[in-house]
Amino acid sequence: MKIGIEAEYWVIDASGALCDGRALTIHDNVEPEFVAPLIEVHTPPLEDVDELRRSFGTTLRTVLDAAAADGKRLVPLGTPLASAASPPVTDRGQLLERIYGAGLAPATQCAGTHVHFDLDDATKQLTLLTALDPALALVSSSPWYAGRPRGHSSRAHAYRSLCGEAFVPLRDLWSYPSDLSEWERRIEASYDRFRTLAAERGVSEDELVTHFQPDDAIVAPVRLRRCPPTVEWRAPDTALPTETLRLVGDVARLVRRAADEPVEIGDPRVEPGRIVVPPFDELERLSQAAIEHGLGSSAVREYLERMGIDTRAYRPIATEIACDTSVTRADARRIRIAYAERFERDIEAITARSAIEAASEQRALVDGGRNTDTSSRKLP
Repeated sequence: MKIGIEAEYWVIDASGALCDGRALTIHDNVEPEFVAPLIEVHTPPLEDVDELRRSFGTTLRTVLDAAAADGKRLVPLGTPLASAASPPVTDRGQLLERIYGAGLAPATQCAGTHVHFDLDDATKQLTLLTALDPALALVSSSPWYAGRPRGHSSRAHAYRSLCGEAFVPLRDLWSYPSDLSEWERRIEASYDRFRTLAAERGVSEDELVTHFQPDDAIVAPVRLRRCPPTVEWRAPDTALPTETLRLVGDVARLVRRAADEPVEIGDPRVEPGRIVVPPFDELERLSQAAIEHGLGSSAVREYLERMGIDTRAYRPIATEIACDTSVTRADARRIRIAYAERFERDIEAITARSAIEAASEQRALVDGGRNTDTSSRKLP
């Protein structure tokens, strides 16, 4: 099963202010997002987390070098912390703004991580990844939205609670599917509502289908993609890359198990031969606790541990900077700079580890060649 990562990062200048990052999209694996201070770095589909780490680290190193040459830095925070109006700059983003109006604004202040898993048994994958929604607590990276404290993951709160009502069918966590056909019917029904709203806003059918198809119009925490055929998990904030990779490894291990084991609904646990996820109403309560309290919720910690994830291995940024008071613009700039520095050290650690592994693999190949090369040996 191949896995791919898409991670969004804010771009700042030397003062910590958000700035236009579109000039940093200099690599095939880097794309502009629909607001100018946000870019997306992604990997191709790869077999394991070690390959992902090497690919991710190489691309991020390239982007950081380009950013440094231009006096810019990257920041792994789920929101800009303080209020930071950024109008959409891409055709797709501008079209969404026409359709949703002011209801889209909170989504423009959110930076997340999306993980793609090769499509296998879609019903089991959709069910399991939906059940892992509370794992967002492991990498929550901003307690502030527009300067105000909004819980442990203010990104998830803003995206799911503050966007306009017309956005609700496309953004919310969907209940477990009974089968693939049911999920596909939900996609079609949501897309029909989206198309109707677009028509009411004066968007032509041709214009709409140029930018949106039923599967990519859905922005829910879990979505089914047809091209390429993947199940996409969109629950987590952006975070330090080492933390993102750790989470991808933990989730991928469970998704791989689900390829061969049943995924059932009941008393949640992972045990030999099966994975059991909680009833959806219980899951919704856990997700809300994860958004509000993160790993400070004992119920969330216990649930994730029962799902086989060691919560002690994670250090969410939101835990480090959590505060019950509002944040000023000056404080937001200072915090962005601090986490830009952390981000750079994180990339140095990733690339150093990859270099050590590459050297070790090269030595092993050379030693293996020596052991098997008999061309210079004398016959007995």
